[in-house]
Amino acid sequence: MSYLIKGSQPYGGDAADILIKDGRIAAIGDSLSSTGAEVVDAAGLIALSGLVDLHTHLREPGREDAETVETGSRAAALGGFTAVHAMANTDPVADTAGVVEQVWRLGQEAGLVDVVPVGAVTVGLAGERLAELGAMADSAARVRVFSDDGHCVSDPALMRRALEYVKALDGVVAQHAEEPRLTVGAQMHEGDRSARLGLAGWPAAAEEAIIARDVLLAGHVGARLHVCHVSTAGSVELLRWAKARGVQVTAEVTPHHLLLTDACAESYDPVFKVNPPLRTDDDVQALRLGLADGTIDAVATDHAPHAVEDKESEWAQARPGMLGLEQALSVVVEAMVETGLLDWQGVADRMSVRPAVIGRLEGHGRPLAPGEPANLLLFDPATRVTVDPAALASRSRNSPYAGRELPGRVIATFLRGVPTVLDGKAVR
Repeated sequence: MSYLIKGSQPYGGDAADILIKDGRIAAIGDSLSSTGAEVVDAAGLIALSGLVDLHTHLREPGREDAETVETGSRAAALGGFTAVHAMANTDPVADTAGVVEQVWRLGQEAGLVDVVPVGAVTVGLAGERLAELGAMADSAARVRVFSDDGHCVSDPALMRRALEYVKALDGVVAQHAEEPRLTVGAQMHEGDRSARLGLAGWPAAAEEAIIARDVLLAGHVGARLHVCHVSTAGSVELLRWAKARGVQVTAEVTPHHLLLTDACAESYDPVFKVNPPLRTDDDVQALRLGLADGTIDAVATDHAPHAVEDKESEWAQARPGMLGLEQALSVVVEAMVETGLLDWQGVADRMSVRPAVIGRLEGHGRPLAPGEPANLLLFDPATRVTVDPAALASRSRNSPYAGRELPGRVIATFLRGVPTVLDGKAVR
């Protein structure tokens, strides 16, 4: 079908009509018309390129009780995403061509977003020997991002070999930066508050030490490095230092690290337990400024659904992780747009353009322009929505934003010209 989007504001600019035909943007301009096209009233809505998430946990195969590729894809579409990278810590681990192709095909069958599998760096995420990197890259899934997320590739010699190998594949190693010997038993950010609450601390140095090591390794071998879920002010400074010296390093920050702090742990509500942990107000401000000036390249959700029994327990026993796909854009609006740190073009750059480049995704992160693939979203910035976990598309309910009022709502999402969300509801 053809769609005529009337009166939207591309990147928050002047109102314009967008005509979609045959999966592409056919025209953008004033007072467009097209016989037979379905008209979408978009007056007052912001039009953006479809969002790309570099860091999503879809749990399938193995933990379909928490999420499936289909339910996670639906949550992503409702959040304005047209592509998501599915992390490798499934069961079995996505460390072979067979598993990444299974995840890729499940995404194709769901048809709601492009599901792009991330391949494990090491066999079983064990950090002992490299996985089948070349086979995964050559598979139907065309893997270009490799990560042991949830585990750090802590052996420096193994990390060097991974960087060298993946360089030959035009890929990137996405590192979960955590020196494991510094975080044994850690429950939250290490500081005055953790001492007062009696919870073992996760020091900022555990993240920063690995980033410092890995940017030196990446510079030495001339490979691309991506740092997952940056959470400290010191990490931002290390990234700024490395980029100034020409190291090919990129980084992401999660929405929750842009908005929430370790003060949330005061409630002992395990919904706020996450890895890396929520940090201080100073860290949040540094992360926002780092995202604004481009030191941090992308916003990535680290969407981490958990079954009830894995999350609703005592803090120490609860699994770390939070839902993030459906509220990601709204959180970025509150943290970055309403504070004046990013405009809408900047949001599109950090949530669509740069993530697509990092992941080597063709057809995503493209400008809203004639001839480009019609991957786009429509966002209502005027409304405010109180988050109800029971109403989310995910199979899990561990949202840190429950009961919180957030700005804006995704009204429509188009994947190659086909609507996956209309009137704020999933099409299927």
